[in-house]
Order: sequence, then C-alpha cells, then structure tokens
Amino acid sequence: MADISDELIRLERSAEEARAKLAGLLGEEYQAQWRSWCEAAAVFQAAVTAHVKDTGQPRHEVEQAVKKAVRHADEDPAE
Repeated sequence: MADISDELIRLERSAEEARAKLAGLLGEEYQAQWRSWCEAAAVFQAAVTAHVKDTGQPRHEVEQAVKKAVRHADEDPAE
C-alpha cells in the first residue's frame, strides 16, 4: 500500500465534495460547479504528481490509496 499524506486525502475529499454538488444542477449553475470540480481535481492531481516525484511511489498506487481512504471514510461528501 502506498504511503499517503493527510493533505492528499483532504484534496481528494475536496474534489469529491465539489463533484457531489453537481447533482440536481442545470445550465449555468451546473457549468459553474463543473468548473469548480475540475479545478479541485486538477489541484489534487498536481499534488499527486509532486508526491510521487518526491517519494518515487507508483502513481496508480498513490491515487488508489487516496481514493480508497476517501471513499471508505465515514463522511458523506454530499453533505
């Protein structure tokens, strides 16, 4: 299992929360929220890139570990 930081978990959780807010939106509201989600996802991806560069860990293992940690947390990102 990859060694992951709390910061990576926080960034992925932020991206998931932004994605969850897309539900039920239409038109311009949807587009604005979609952009927010894309920005949050890009920040997460950049952090993963930096992490794997610093640690030498395989990228897919880091991403899987972070996503698993976020998705199996007790918190619901839609709340």
